[in-house]
Amino acid sequence: MASVGIGFAIAFPLAVLASRRRKVAPPITWLLGVLYTIPAIAFIFLLLPVTGFSLTTVAIPLIAYSLLILFRNTLAGLDGVDADVKEAALGMGLSRRQVLWKVEIPLALPVVIAGLRIATVSAIGLVTIAALIGRGGFGQFIQLGLQTFFWTPLLVGVVLSVVMAFLADVLLLGIQRLATPWTRASSTRVLVT
Repeated sequence: MASVGIGFAIAFPLAVLASRRRKVAPPITWLLGVLYTIPAIAFIFLLLPVTGFSLTTVAIPLIAYSLLILFRNTLAGLDGVDADVKEAALGMGLSRRQVLWKVEIPLALPVVIAGLRIATVSAIGLVTIAALIGRGGFGQFIQLGLQTFFWTPLLVGVVLSVVMAFLADVLLLGIQRLATPWTRASSTRVLVT
């Protein structure tokens, strides 16, 4: 989803900054936590006077909700890289920027992608509220079913949302497995022994 992509584009550099300058981590976490605590319906109705009945009104809360998840997971992934590994990379002549892109990010990738999976599944579940302002989606089926007390559209909306979230999660898990082949090798060795 585009909202998760935009959220990642914001959260990733913030997490890199926070991993380098630890003093900025608590205020960033606090600010993103405040955004995360605003209820979705309230968030949408606060935005209506500014953005109207547009997709932007739904996209902004979805982006805001993904920020904290993506920031924390990216920061946890970067923090999880062993200091000895970073020192060894520096000792081999890599610059700090090269260490980030060639060592830290690849090693942090499983945790970062786990955050992407959580944010994506959450966004798919939350996007159903777009029906409240007439922006369609599977939430429109759910809303129709609730308004007419007819189970079929309600179940169609729920089932399609669940299936879409499941497929997105499986797709991201597949991307993670392709992007981190060394994790498969280590998990196979553990199973064999």
